Amino acid sequence: MQFSAVSSRSRARDVESLNEDELLCAVAGGDHDAYSFLFEKVSPAVIAVARQVLRDFAQADEVAQEVLVEVWRRAPNFDPAKGRARTWILTIAHRRATDRVRHEEAAASRDRRYWSRIEREYDVVAEQVEANLERDDVREALRSLTALQRAAIELAYFEGHTYVQVAEALNVPVGTASTRIRDALIRLRDVMGVTP
Repeated sequence: MQFSAVSSRSRARDVESLNEDELLCAVAGGDHDAYSFLFEKVSPAVIAVARQVLRDFAQADEVAQEVLVEVWRRAPNFDPAKGRARTWILTIAHRRATDRVRHEEAAASRDRRYWSRIEREYDVVAEQVEANLERDDVREALRSLTALQRAAIELAYFEGHTYVQVAEALNVPVGTASTRIRDALIRLRDVMGVTP
């Protein structure tokens, strides 16, 4: 038992003496101790890169955790002949943080488009409801007119006839048609509560 503890401490000292490139190569071989030492050495830099890109500490911390897990999984892909371990790890961190920014921007864009569409649909429905209510109010107000006033208004405003044409259609003088239209408009204004 004592031999095991001594060899474990000796092994930890051996791993601790490795540089980042060597640690990452050891991590590629599944060395947990090497990963612990590498984690301690690079995690502050990974967090700093994530925070610089994201500017949101909570998201940056999440991304840093994801990156450090990815380092464990992707360690066998590291090739020391192509670059330094720290550069490789920080490149992963930068890419992951940038992906998060793009994802958040895309989600925000989708939300804006969705709410814009909902707002447009709401506006259309609101306009239709308002138009229906106004139509109902006008119909109710028209019912308050005499038959001759209602006929004059319908001919002039709904069918687009001139006062002369209204007079001819109702078989009354033009002055009478004009008076009926005027009286009908006053009555409609009063019934609908419109202020002059």
